[in-house]
Amino acid sequence: MVSLRAVPSAGSGLIQAASRRVCGDMALVLSFVAVLAGMAVLMTAAWLTQRAAHNAGWVDVFWTYGTGAACSLAAFWPAPADSVARQILVALLGAVWSLRLGTYVALRVAGSSREDARYAGLRREWGAAFQRRMFALVIVQAPATALLTLSVFAAAHGGGASLGLRDLLGALVLLVAIAGEGLADEQMRRFKASTPHGGIADTGLWAWSRHPNYFFEWIVWLAYPVIAFEPAHPLTWATWIAPVLMYLILRYGTGVPALERVMLESRGEAFRDYQARVSAFIPRPPRKAANPSLQRKPS
Repeated sequence: MVSLRAVPSAGSGLIQAASRRVCGDMALVLSFVAVLAGMAVLMTAAWLTQRAAHNAGWVDVFWTYGTGAACSLAAFWPAPADSVARQILVALLGAVWSLRLGTYVALRVAGSSREDARYAGLRREWGAAFQRRMFALVIVQAPATALLTLSVFAAAHGGGASLGLRDLLGALVLLVAIAGEGLADEQMRRFKASTPHGGIADTGLWAWSRHPNYFFEWIVWLAYPVIAFEPAHPLTWATWIAPVLMYLILRYGTGVPALERVMLESRGEAFRDYQARVSAFIPRPPRKAANPSLQRKPS
């Protein structure tokens, strides 16, 4: 015989669960709006800074540090959370990513007399309309960050009552990706320091991918579904927003296509040969050179 007292108790549990989901969904939306507003202000400041400095590379510095701060905000946003320890972990992972990449980019921009090749190419292409069109390119990064933080929010507020193996694996994915991106950046720095301008880096990680730094940057964002994705919990599907968005941006947006267009203009057939030999994004063993005399030869 079913106890009559169990019925109200079960109903109360369902109501509490539904209320928790509604609160979580509302908090997710509010955090998105807050990040969007804050990043819009920050990226406007980034546009003003690059205009004054005559170097659009500063936009990347503002975006990276701003996105790191936004990730921490999303992780600690007031909302029902399964584990405070996971909120701290997710916030720390975002901070480590932001500090490493942001500092690297800031030192590169401050220490070089040359503007980033992507922006230099846009400056030539857009001519007198550069600053107007640059503002559009800069300000759209605010909603991009807001979308990325949805994954951070979902990972920080879900995932179970205590830290476990998936949290460890997610942290490992992000840290390995940061190390890989850092190695790719260092290999490129050494290449530029030791090779005449016009050469093509095709050793180390750059022999396996034409953009290993972009590849590892994408892997960073896969940490969040590793930590918290649960098919039965709708909120955790948001953990996939960041890796999908970053793949589209890096592979088909302002990453690979923009840089390769500039490289083709400046390196010509040598870069076409590099494209034929080496994968654009996901690392794989390189093919043999179609014309060995073109390898690493300055144009």
